[in-house]
Amino acid sequence: MQQKINVGLCGFGTVGSGVVQILENHKEEIVHQVGCPIEVKRILVNDMNKKREGNIPSSLLTDQVDELVQDPEIDVIVEVMGGIEGTYKVLEKAIQNKKHIVTANKDMMAVYGSPLLELANENQCDVRYEASVAGGIPIIRSLTDGLASDRINKIMGIVNGTTNYILTKMIEEDRTFEDVLKEAQDLGYAEADPSSDVDGLDAARKVSLLSTLAFSMPVELDDVDVRGIRGISFDDLSYAEQLGYTVKLLGIAARNEGKIEMSVQPTLVPHSHPLASIKDEYNAVYVYGDAVGETMFYGPGAGQLPTATAVVSDLMDVVKNIRLGVTGKSSVNPQFEKSLKSSNEVFSKFFLRLEAEDEAGTFLAITNVFARQNVSMDKILQMPKKDHSTAEIVLVTHQASREQIDVILHDLEELDVIKGVHSYYRVEGEGE
Repeated sequence: MQQKINVGLCGFGTVGSGVVQILENHKEEIVHQVGCPIEVKRILVNDMNKKREGNIPSSLLTDQVDELVQDPEIDVIVEVMGGIEGTYKVLEKAIQNKKHIVTANKDMMAVYGSPLLELANENQCDVRYEASVAGGIPIIRSLTDGLASDRINKIMGIVNGTTNYILTKMIEEDRTFEDVLKEAQDLGYAEADPSSDVDGLDAARKVSLLSTLAFSMPVELDDVDVRGIRGISFDDLSYAEQLGYTVKLLGIAARNEGKIEMSVQPTLVPHSHPLASIKDEYNAVYVYGDAVGETMFYGPGAGQLPTATAVVSDLMDVVKNIRLGVTGKSSVNPQFEKSLKSSNEVFSKFFLRLEAEDEAGTFLAITNVFARQNVSMDKILQMPKKDHSTAEIVLVTHQASREQIDVILHDLEELDVIKGVHSYYRVEGEGE
């Protein structure tokens, strides 16, 4: 039995340095848990001459990836450097050299997770990626282990801290999207190019990973219907509040009768729903199971030590398997073929905000549009504009399909009395 496990660390930025810090500061606890020391033998960096904090010996650093993936003494590759195509090639080569993998890379896993896991099975290697979704929240392990005996019907959650921070500050401080986005960038919550966050792609990658695990179905990133928060206004948030809702960018994945839907979109949730209370950069994932009922996982979705904690926990899991001689046996291939719902099978309530002529007959024309699609209204607000020539109409429908709402939006735009459909959003969490 091995007396020590050697690690090759790819990337030494914020998360990488956190991994080294936890391995050093929690050394005794880790040895007690796994039965042997875990040591970082080599660290792959881009710039060998860059000044770094801490007491990392320069002899550990290299800019040659083969010094990690081809070193016979290295047992596990921990990848925290990001990237997709190039990173996949590195991990592919590492697995071919019988290295186990721990990664925090949601982007790469969303694109190449299936072939990577298949290759790992062929080579009897472990691949762990808990830190790729929701940072320090153990949601992947909960789905694969803690809730493995249950049948998951729905996952709904806040899985992007940047957008949650922006929406929180907009409504609590009466600020514009652009203003809060700049603050988030200054604080390091958002990148210089925030597109991945605010346009929903980051959350969509996480939803595709969670859906594959929860529903045992080989879904892809392109299967997720994605809509970000870039077009949201303070008026949208304010009217939602008046109607008893909070707006969150939610990742939603649900299964009914063998078919699934996946989306990322701004969504209204009632003030009474647990997700409505999740503020700032925090994440939370709500899971609905046949047996367990409703559970929620909450915590920091990013950050140096929360993410590094998830990485090291995965690493410890791999080390335990190495010592037990059971590596490469825990990954399970999807049970079902992919089956996606069409737009006439995706149901929810919807919030719409319209500007219309403030005159007799306007509301009748609007209700006729809804009646033709057999969609009724649950809540209605009408607010006259300052010049009193038009009014803002805000409404929440009862349950309707996405196909019905698409037709309604088209028909409303065709009405002469409608000056514009300013926004529409999904409503979730009522009666659940």
